[in-house]
Amino acid sequence: MDWIERLNKAMEYLEEHMMEEISYEKAARIACCSTYHFQRMFAYMANVPLSEYIRRRRMSLAAEDLQSSDEKIVDIALKYGYASPTAFNRAFQGVHGVAPSLVKKGNVSVKAYPPISFTITIKGAVGLDYRIEEKKAFRVIGVCSPLQAEVEKNFAVVPQLWQQAGSDGSLYKLAGMMDGEPKGILGVSACNDEEEWKYLICVSSTLPLPEGWEEYLVEAYTWAVFTGTGSCPQAIQQLEQRIVTEWLPASGYEYADGPDIEVYLTPDMQNSSFEVWIPINRKRQ
Repeated sequence: MDWIERLNKAMEYLEEHMMEEISYEKAARIACCSTYHFQRMFAYMANVPLSEYIRRRRMSLAAEDLQSSDEKIVDIALKYGYASPTAFNRAFQGVHGVAPSLVKKGNVSVKAYPPISFTITIKGAVGLDYRIEEKKAFRVIGVCSPLQAEVEKNFAVVPQLWQQAGSDGSLYKLAGMMDGEPKGILGVSACNDEEEWKYLICVSSTLPLPEGWEEYLVEAYTWAVFTGTGSCPQAIQQLEQRIVTEWLPASGYEYADGPDIEVYLTPDMQNSSFEVWIPINRKRQ
């Protein structure tokens, strides 16, 4: 089954469980990728975080119920997972801009968010520079921050860690401890399904671990390595979106359950040269 088909099967699972607790892990298994990569792919392809999409769909369905049924507002709130009427009211107004009670009375406009399905769009007018690289396991050392299971909740965590590493001298110290490949300051998103998620600013190194730092073993993978330039983090995010929406669907590869790696080759983040490493497997037949 093509990975776009698997992604749509995962969307069907979400739709069938809008009135239940939704398991990101199960949706990711249907899509045959890790929970982390599933959320990343969805956000890049749909231009909305997965949690926000689910909230919009539930509130869209709730609006239909308010307009067409005799159910009480409190029962509709419970139906879509809100034990607190106040929380439901807040979520509903966040999507529709009006209170559920006004919709119940009628003659009020609401927003409709239909279910998402994915198709392949032919792109590629602008080239993507990449190589396929087999690499043995390597050790990285550096500073680390835990990440939450919902990807969008980490949008503030990673920039704060970079800011701290720059202000406390960690980046300067890291540069002096680099003695392995890949060369450069690394941003490693260690978010597989077997361990607690974390993000490391680090280098490939065999040197002793400094106090207060962490080490992490990047396992052996086949990597797709993409090169880019520009102002970070915006340029990296744009490249990652192109990888998911343009390269991956037609590549013959799919995500492996390994870390994503950003490799910063120059110190100037406003005019940076960088690489994005994604772990890959041949597509399953």
